[in-house]
Amino acid sequence: MSFEFLEKFRDPELCRKMLDRMEAELESDLRFMEVCGTHTVAIFQSGLRSLLPKKIVHLSGPGCPVCVTHESEVNAFLDLAANERVIMATFGDLMRVPGDNGRNLKKAVADGARVKVVYSPFDTLKLAKENPDDLVVFIGVGFETTAPTIAATMKMARQQGIKNLRILCFHKTVPLALDALLSDEAINVDGFILPGHVSAIIGTKPYEFIAEKYNKSAVVTGFEPLDILQSLNQMIDWRKKGEAHVVNNYTRIVGENGNTKAVEIMYEVFEPIDALWRGIGLIPGSGLEIRAEWEEFDAKKEFGITIEDCAPLKGCKCGDILKGIKQPDECPLFGKPCTPANPVGPCMVSTEGSCAAYYKYKLD
Repeated sequence: MSFEFLEKFRDPELCRKMLDRMEAELESDLRFMEVCGTHTVAIFQSGLRSLLPKKIVHLSGPGCPVCVTHESEVNAFLDLAANERVIMATFGDLMRVPGDNGRNLKKAVADGARVKVVYSPFDTLKLAKENPDDLVVFIGVGFETTAPTIAATMKMARQQGIKNLRILCFHKTVPLALDALLSDEAINVDGFILPGHVSAIIGTKPYEFIAEKYNKSAVVTGFEPLDILQSLNQMIDWRKKGEAHVVNNYTRIVGENGNTKAVEIMYEVFEPIDALWRGIGLIPGSGLEIRAEWEEFDAKKEFGITIEDCAPLKGCKCGDILKGIKQPDECPLFGKPCTPANPVGPCMVSTEGSCAAYYKYKLD
């Protein structure tokens, strides 16, 4: 996709016209939630957060993979990192995610743990081959975007006869989390900007319940300013008409049925399981676990790991922020003990976290 093509979605004059139209058409507050962490950053980085009419209330949702990883899951991979048999492989954004007692993977390395940052799950194949006497454990977090690549990695490991690779699977699926949010009376959301990356895998059909069951609107949206403004204008129009729709405005990337091959690979290796989400709690069927046919790769079975609910980090309001109940600066720790240099909660760690984005762009 060319730079010239994308520039059309950043046209300042068109953006101004759309903003003016929103201002003229809004009759009451519109509370929208973007689900994807990349949308969080795009809205701040483009300046839209400060340009939106005051009647547009922007909420961040549970779309940052690192942020929604439950406290008990973080503690589980921190415990496993201390195992002398293990070389832990992870994406870099997990290195500073805090567990209990101020622990994180970066500190674990200082204490002697072997932790390797990888840029793709496929990197773990080479790592396992280079360390045949150790167990390489990859921390699998994220949504439908990353789960197929990890499933494909396991298939390649089996084909190549690699016996010392394990996956610690904490993957989650997005639609059921949105169902859980909408069923919570404490959460006030009028519509969703749906995640472009996840939708490229699963398509649009899994979101149709948002309009059918809850009479709310949702739009699969790209990451450029005009993408986002167009979707918000549609939500305003539909609400004035008393209608609710789920539509795909990101047709240059997302198809109605998504990437059926990726979904097929994902469910060949994984199956649904009840999963804990930070701040939301247990959502039935919203997680993925490794199927019995692939259990030779299952780190939970290898090490007898069980995940149970536990108390949230003391003072941290990441859970309320992920549900759109609080804004980042409403957390008493925000910008004081909790900063990107010294994060107390995961929403301040990840580049896709709403607290990190809020701190970087709103405080400047």
